Amino acid sequence: MEIWIVLSVAAAAFQTVRFVLQKKLSMGPLSAGGSTLARFLYSVPFVVPLTLALTMRTGSGIPEHTSLFWPYAIGGGLAQIVATWCVIVLFAMRNFAVGVTLMKTEVIQAAILGYLLLGDKITALGITAIILGLVGVLLLARPPGHQRGGRSDLTGLPIVLGLTSGTFFAISAVGYRAATLEIASSDPLLRATLALCVVTVMQTVILTGWLRWHEPGQVGRVITAYRSAVWIGLMSMAGSLCWFTAFTLQNAALVFAVGQIEVLFSLFVATLVFGEKITRREGVGITLITLSVVAIVLWR
Repeated sequence: MEIWIVLSVAAAAFQTVRFVLQKKLSMGPLSAGGSTLARFLYSVPFVVPLTLALTMRTGSGIPEHTSLFWPYAIGGGLAQIVATWCVIVLFAMRNFAVGVTLMKTEVIQAAILGYLLLGDKITALGITAIILGLVGVLLLARPPGHQRGGRSDLTGLPIVLGLTSGTFFAISAVGYRAATLEIASSDPLLRATLALCVVTVMQTVILTGWLRWHEPGQVGRVITAYRSAVWIGLMSMAGSLCWFTAFTLQNAALVFAVGQIEVLFSLFVATLVFGEKITRREGVGITLITLSVVAIVLWR
């Protein structure tokens, strides 16, 4: 089995655990913004020493990089902040498995954006897969007990947040892959770690400043919650390092395709940890979206 496949599965597992911890914190002392900051703030103590250790191991110092590294890294980092914030807010509105599945429309959206912005061709089978995914989204868009025909089916906040998070996660992944490719090193782990370190520190600084301005006291609550939040940081660093390294080895769309196993992980978590029940309609929607995102990568 190729290493990028193993890394993608591991990243999905770490990310599932991290989302569980973030959902619990956002239901308690922290806001969605505070829970998002916890992910980045508590990753810094892990990723910075790791980066220094890998750099010292090579003995050649920090590898050179092109000027394009910075816009790719900053753009990807900002997109990830928005995506994470959206999905945490979504968790408070819909159950865990549905929230993760809506986020996973990132693959579908990446295919569409690639066609619109880059002229990537999509086959007839690919278009069929997109339609299949849209049907799944429509099934998830209507909360249980909601009457059919309401305008909120397509414009309700949960569906908007889910699709928005998927869009920005797709943008961040493309940005991160591009950033790692701008680093002059043959070591994929070093390239991934260096890019992750730069992005994480930048995200921490930006989001801390934002919260101090817009949510006074929230940064203090993030620091107070360190006993729980430190695990978010550790899981985030481990997951992100796996994603980044996989991105250096393989196309981001293929990495995302393997990462769809996170939907299955989320089903187990929703049932075993949060005691949530998946309705038959939501189960069908989750299945259709999962099939769609895999088909997009295989057929587009």
